Amino acid sequence: MKMLSRIISSSYIGVDAYIVNVEVDISNGLPNFSIVGLGDTAISESKERVRAAIKNSDFFMVPKKIVVNLSPADIKKEGASFDLPIAIGILNSMGMIEDKKIDSYLIIGELSLTGEVNKVKGVINSVIAAKENNIKGVIIPYENYKEADMIKGLDIIPVKNLRETVDFLNDEIVPKYEGPFDEEIEFKFDIDFDEVKGQEKAKRAMEIAAAGGHNILLNGSPGAGKSMLAKRICTILPEMTEEEIIETTKIYSIAGLLLKNNPIIKARPFRSPHHTLSDIALIGGGRYPKPGEITLAHNGVLFLDELSEFSKKVLEVLRQPLEDKVVTISRANASNDFPANFMLVGASNPCPCGYLYEEHGTKTCTCSLAQIEKYSKKLSGPILDRIDINIDIKRVSEDDMLNNLPSEKSESIKKRVISARKIQYSRYKGLKLNANISGREIKKYCNIDEDSKNILKLAAQKYSFSGRAFDKILKISRTIADLEGVENIRREHILEALSYRKG
Repeated sequence: MKMLSRIISSSYIGVDAYIVNVEVDISNGLPNFSIVGLGDTAISESKERVRAAIKNSDFFMVPKKIVVNLSPADIKKEGASFDLPIAIGILNSMGMIEDKKIDSYLIIGELSLTGEVNKVKGVINSVIAAKENNIKGVIIPYENYKEADMIKGLDIIPVKNLRETVDFLNDEIVPKYEGPFDEEIEFKFDIDFDEVKGQEKAKRAMEIAAAGGHNILLNGSPGAGKSMLAKRICTILPEMTEEEIIETTKIYSIAGLLLKNNPIIKARPFRSPHHTLSDIALIGGGRYPKPGEITLAHNGVLFLDELSEFSKKVLEVLRQPLEDKVVTISRANASNDFPANFMLVGASNPCPCGYLYEEHGTKTCTCSLAQIEKYSKKLSGPILDRIDINIDIKRVSEDDMLNNLPSEKSESIKKRVISARKIQYSRYKGLKLNANISGREIKKYCNIDEDSKNILKLAAQKYSFSGRAFDKILKISRTIADLEGVENIRREHILEALSYRKG
């Protein structure tokens, strides 16, 4: 019996994993089993799961003093993923496992009382940490294999139980994933832009928003098609790159939201939380910070329907993430950065009754001027300033509703969006869109002629544009020019961009 062993495992802070050394010491003394190193309740309860799993896997656990240390000991750790490395450390200290493979593999997994290895969160994050630290491979739960297999360049060993793990480390077997293997199925939406009657200007605004990654707000009466338009924006967004797929899968893995049969996030996220959610649910947080809706929408779309009905506190926490594309959540014991590079699509009524824009029909606005003004102030100036495109839409007329003429499909709009994005990726040498460029890049890539400058100057004087609004008009103009495939921003691009701003 060697008494002391060290097993490589991992935990995570925010969405990034780090290496944890599971140190196990067995010594003479009164039989006792303790775990130190700032573990949560799940880790404290690990000793009971480990003890039962070892016994029920037909191993003998010596009646000695066992101390497990999770190093670094000054970082809070949580979850049940240390069960398997703790059990392996105990068996290694007892001489039941040979040493030659122990230092070459990162081990994570939860144990059941029978010795089965259960699925855990954050496996892809741990695999990435192993690769970054030049570890040969990882030993993971069998059910996490598809998620882990996204990362190439190291051995992925999927195990079903503790006995299988021990046999692998003793060179008796090499566990392999045996399925189920999913066929490569092309994802297709069951909705399309050609189902939206009329609203051509709104469709054009959605196309520009998708092409440049711009935030957009749709104001209109109930039944005007705001939600219908918003839900179809994903149908015109390009497929995610491999880098974006890995980034998004990491987030959903940490959050425990990966599907069992399809654990890889390939479609761009579309998050649509109800207006009653809390600021912590939106932004993320908690005692030990977890990703919120804005992080779950990373690389995709955050749709806030009935935007004016969200509480002011909830909306105001969006200010910094909308600008920086990342949210920093600080607590007394930790500060975590969560990615938040999403497109915001908002939909709102123009007044409490919703019918302010109606010019015909039986439904007319019944709100007083004071009610309309109070309702409009629910969205603060700083929030509206961070929304690139702000467009009013009216209900479709009866003639347009009954019109059966063919409308443009999402597929053709998507082709233009992809072409515009390719221009931007080439221009900025990376996965950057016009909505995210800096002031220096605006000066370099958004040059306009004197006629356009005069138009912009007059509009700025009339509507008292802020510096941020001024920049956003130039960014939108740049996107419109990219959609047309032209190098220079023209007068008509500035005029169209101005039509999507309210001030």
